[in-house]
Amino acid sequence: MDTTATDPAQSVRNAAEAVREFNHLTFPHADQSPALPYPGDAYDAISALKTLAQRLPQAIEQIGTALDVLTAAGHLGASDGEDPQRHVANVQGFLITAMEQAGGLAQCLDLAHSAVSSLTYSGPDDGPEDEACGEGMCQCSCVSVLHACGCDCPRCP
Repeated sequence: MDTTATDPAQSVRNAAEAVREFNHLTFPHADQSPALPYPGDAYDAISALKTLAQRLPQAIEQIGTALDVLTAAGHLGASDGEDPQRHVANVQGFLITAMEQAGGLAQCLDLAHSAVSSLTYSGPDDGPEDEACGEGMCQCSCVSVLHACGCDCPRCP
């Protein structure tokens, strides 16, 4: 059963689990080849993280909006007996800071994404020589301007 339709927080838990899985898959081991062996792999990973970070401010803001709606409807209490509006004000302050920091994270990832785009792979070419660019073990995406075909594949002229 898909609980994301009834539990919006499940979507966020799924995103957190996806990041945990990425961390597990890319954890460096001395006896293994890198999990991101080509610059294009780093480019794609940074792009995905950038997109995630760009979407965080809206998600955070909508949590604050939900608390505002609950407050306005008089549907909040506080377990410590204090005024729930005081707690909501504290939460809102932290959420605003989180939104600002998420925006900064997105900006830094955007700069990293731009910076990694100029990197090319110059290591050994272990793939079959008879396959055209973009096939088999070739990791290029044929989208840059570094080679005639538009990719950064070491096999391209």
